[in-house]
Amino acid sequence: MSCETARLSDMDFVRPPNAVLARPSPLPVTAPLSTDDEPLPAPVATAVTATGTTSSAGVAAPTPAPPPPAMLFPHPLPMLNFTAQQVAQVCETLEESGDIERLGRFLWSLPVHPSACEALNKSEAVLRARSLVAFHTGNFKELYHIIESHKFTKESHVKLQAIWLEAHYQEAERLRGRPLGPVDKYRVRKKFPLPLTIWDGEHKTHCFKERTRYLLRERYLQDPYPNPAKKRELAHATGLTPTQVGNWFKNRRQRDRAAAAKNRSVNGAFIISYILFHSTCIS
Repeated sequence: MSCETARLSDMDFVRPPNAVLARPSPLPVTAPLSTDDEPLPAPVATAVTATGTTSSAGVAAPTPAPPPPAMLFPHPLPMLNFTAQQVAQVCETLEESGDIERLGRFLWSLPVHPSACEALNKSEAVLRARSLVAFHTGNFKELYHIIESHKFTKESHVKLQAIWLEAHYQEAERLRGRPLGPVDKYRVRKKFPLPLTIWDGEHKTHCFKERTRYLLRERYLQDPYPNPAKKRELAHATGLTPTQVGNWFKNRRQRDRAAAAKNRSVNGAFIISYILFHSTCIS
């Protein structure tokens, strides 16, 4: 065996780690060499890595085909499923952050386990989130359906009442082609009253409920000038803020002073008229 043949045999059987050896390409069949031609050089083996690069010899070899997906992943990947409680927590977090767009993407694309679908349809956090998304996307029909079909707790009433009224205001503005005034909004509220699913049925007078006004009147008769501690106590009892309580007392004192001044003027005019009448009769 010649030296060149021995070197070729060594390269053919000694394979470097993590590499694929490509056998040398066969030489093309040509005319026989004459005695004056130089002999052909011995073929050199070329090592090709898994990425398909060639060695310094410059002989390219085809890149091995990747294995089929079934060989790479013999078992299907597990699906990500959220429980109803986890979905509700995410909805509350996104709602508090004010990111309604992200909240909408989460609601329409979240993977949920089939057993949790029924619980989601009863989750107040999820229903409230769906209502907010429907309002911000202008899908008022869906908004009204969600609100009228489910009973919400008092914690959700204020926000849902606001978007219920605002949705009807916007529809009325589009229908009339102009912004609504206070009288127009009053008529809209009369035409589309709050459903009992987001309202406790107690009417409001001058933005305050009757029970709240009753408590304020009772405290006013006892003390028209409450101190800050009493204002805070009354605010806690009525659900108002101390500023609202203070403004109500201030406005009530002004109304009482104006009424007292009017009564004094009326009484004075009556007395003057009475004196003039009697003086005329006597004369």
